[in-house]
Amino acid sequence: MAESKPFRLEDALPFLYRRHPWHGIAIGADAPRKVAAFIEIVPTDTVKYELDKATGYLKIDRPQKFSNVYPSLYGFIPQTYCGVESGKFCSERTGRPGIVGDGDPLDICVLSERDISHGDILVQAIPIGGLRMLDGNEADDKIIAVLEGDAVYGSWLEIEESPAALVERLRHYFLTYKQVPGDERARVEITHVYGREESHEVIRRARLDYEAKFAELREAMRAGRF
Repeated sequence: MAESKPFRLEDALPFLYRRHPWHGIAIGADAPRKVAAFIEIVPTDTVKYELDKATGYLKIDRPQKFSNVYPSLYGFIPQTYCGVESGKFCSERTGRPGIVGDGDPLDICVLSERDISHGDILVQAIPIGGLRMLDGNEADDKIIAVLEGDAVYGSWLEIEESPAALVERLRHYFLTYKQVPGDERARVEITHVYGREESHEVIRRARLDYEAKFAELREAMRAGRF
């Protein structure tokens, strides 16, 4: 009979504690064709939730200033980071030098016909395109994806398959969501709407940035020190 391994507390930690949504959840073996997405906000939310990076819990960032609502599920792709490679790719595609990543995980909008009542959930999403958004000199791309298996949107493979009005709704939201009442100055701009192939490259670059930024963390996780 094979000898049983001695019990180690670290082996039990994944069952005792919640995994950090940014670092502790895998992007998925089939990325970038299919990715895990951590949903922070749903269309019925009247405040903006975002991940508290230190704890992994959701926190309230701010109440919504106007009556507009998120047009889709909204969150980020785990184990991505918008850094040097993300900024470099954005500069290449826009022809603007000096763009840097915004220092956050890569944002994702997930389209679904179903009403989902709350965030703080994981979904499997199929990227079909994205919005190239700039906040000053920072790249702040929004990947557009469909919920895997969704009865209405699930068969879409390219952004061109979606109605133009749906894409315009997403564009309008992100162009206005940072506006302060009474201040009409543009806070951000969207230079491009791009398709699936380019969205895959954006995800790949964000993966490279994550590997570079958190190399020591990844090594510690592989070695079982967490």
